[in-house]
Amino acid sequence: MPGKAGGLGGFAHITDCLCIGNSKAAKDTSVISSLNITCIITATQDPNNTSLPTIDYIHVPVSDDPESRLIDYFDAVADKIHHVNEQHGRVLVHCNAGVSRSATLCLAYLMKHCDMTLVEAYELVKSQRPIVRPNSGFWMQLIEYECNLRGTNTVNMIPSTVGDIPDLYEKETRGLIPL
Repeated sequence: MPGKAGGLGGFAHITDCLCIGNSKAAKDTSVISSLNITCIITATQDPNNTSLPTIDYIHVPVSDDPESRLIDYFDAVADKIHHVNEQHGRVLVHCNAGVSRSATLCLAYLMKHCDMTLVEAYELVKSQRPIVRPNSGFWMQLIEYECNLRGTNTVNMIPSTVGDIPDLYEKETRGLIPL
């Protein structure tokens, strides 16, 4: 069952088997131990993890750049999280801040193995870790992935003053007054 645990800090629970976090949480052996993490998925260019013999480490070498091909890792990462869940383990997916790359990978997993739409997956992840905000390129890849999985998409990119954004962001910011 999802539960907030540092949603604005180092990590948050998304599902019973899935946590999202930042690099600091991933390197903190007390956090890893208290969460009963059995697998760490690192979505950074540098795989700089604390090596613990009981932890399975997966490195996804991508930068937080809209041009990065994170979609190339969606199936492998989603399947790994699913496998760890079947073994009653727990996964921590992290990037530097736990905002863009890690969130994108969690969304892909939720769509593929938890039968969620992209909107449903985003709402769940955002409810547990309010700071998540995949970059526009990752959103386009998630939309493509949802289309491949479901034959349709629940999120669309729309133009804005800062470039194309997912329509979810437009709904979130509707009514805000610019400074």
